[in-house]
Amino acid sequence: MSGPVAEGASEFAAKLASFVKDNRLAGTVAAVVHGDEMAWSGAAGFADIAAKRPARPDTLYRIASITKTFTGTAIMRLRDEGKLDLDDPAVQWLPELAGAGTPREIGRVTIRRLLSHESGLMGDPPGTEWAGTGPHYDGVVSRNLARAAEIVTAIGPNLQPKYSNLGYQLLGEIVARASGQDYPAYVREHILGPLGQADTSFEPLTEALMARCATGYTGRAYTDELDVAPTLTGIGAEGGLWSSAEDLARWLSLQLSAHGDAPRQSAVLSADSLREMHKPRYLSDETWTSAWGISWYAVRKDEVAWVQHSGGLHGFTSNACFDRDSGVGAIVLVNGIADAPALAMELGAMARRLANAAAPALPVRPPTPEQYRALLGPYLYPGSAELCRIEWRDRKLVLISPATADPIELKPAGEPDSYIVGPGFRDSGERVCFSRAADGRVASVLIGSGTLLRLDPVDAG
Repeated sequence: MSGPVAEGASEFAAKLASFVKDNRLAGTVAAVVHGDEMAWSGAAGFADIAAKRPARPDTLYRIASITKTFTGTAIMRLRDEGKLDLDDPAVQWLPELAGAGTPREIGRVTIRRLLSHESGLMGDPPGTEWAGTGPHYDGVVSRNLARAAEIVTAIGPNLQPKYSNLGYQLLGEIVARASGQDYPAYVREHILGPLGQADTSFEPLTEALMARCATGYTGRAYTDELDVAPTLTGIGAEGGLWSSAEDLARWLSLQLSAHGDAPRQSAVLSADSLREMHKPRYLSDETWTSAWGISWYAVRKDEVAWVQHSGGLHGFTSNACFDRDSGVGAIVLVNGIADAPALAMELGAMARRLANAAAPALPVRPPTPEQYRALLGPYLYPGSAELCRIEWRDRKLVLISPATADPIELKPAGEPDSYIVGPGFRDSGERVCFSRAADGRVASVLIGSGTLLRLDPVDAG
């Protein structure tokens, strides 16, 4: 481990130890990511108190609902392969839902709305009981679909965030039916395997992995003693994964690879689709401090939007968060009850400070592709005095306009002199067509419904 963020190792370790002590926990592990590297990892306390087995960065913990980010990634892969559409009604893939208790409203439950918890679907499978004398949760989707009459949309879609474990259980079944492959097997083959996440697994775990699992503990009540939490098995797409801090560091590096000046492509999911998942779709609260994307959500803290997901399941709490701008992230895994997101964002903020204070890398910029050279230069809207420029910048063809704060990417459309406006602008998705004079010189460009005239240098001779 090296680099500017790794220099904060002692500070990270002290913060982790204080967290375990202040919250009177059995133990906690954490890791900090910078770009494609795990810059630091550490542990404090015990993975198992009775056995006096210490927590380690390679100890396995239930990551619970962080699993949903893997499920969402599987859905996006299948979307990119043309095997489903995010706006497909869930009942199209799960015809058993036609017998739902709210038959008219169930048709408005789409894959996209399930991914972002905006479908209004009930939160848990029928018959769920988290408290009482012991937890009861049916993770077998076929049994829950057989009880379709008890499945309802509790509120209308797009009214508010309504978190739904059942919704993600159904998404896992959609993955299976669209791919023709068992859901856990699909995740292993297309996500965990390519990323080298050998420590991340659904139950049943191998004997070797089971030997490295932490024991989950309930919160303290009236004594210093911690009770072993009840075990809940059979959970899948909505929260069934076990993983380690080291393995989740690979997961955050994949997310961060989609951002920066030169996004990197992955065999797991394209950079464009990863960014689509991270982008906020709607605000979660009226104070504008949190928002939901696709499988991920963002929390704004100290003017930084931390994209993240938490997990909580009988004896375990967890969080994985990252900042797209600085390229840092943090993971916290607790075998107990504590505010994992708070620690993760604190570690992330410390890493962000170190990363931003370091001298920036100076990239070797590639030459301008020959097909773009004739397009570059100043342009002007007729009757306007405000100049625009088309440039080759940061490996992209872009329009620099005084009307927007950021460069507008012009993406190739597959035909000569034809492009499409990139995402994030009023003209996104619109055609961009360059026109040439008889001598081949670029004379103008049509962007959406407006034409800009090319300005050529005056011939001083």
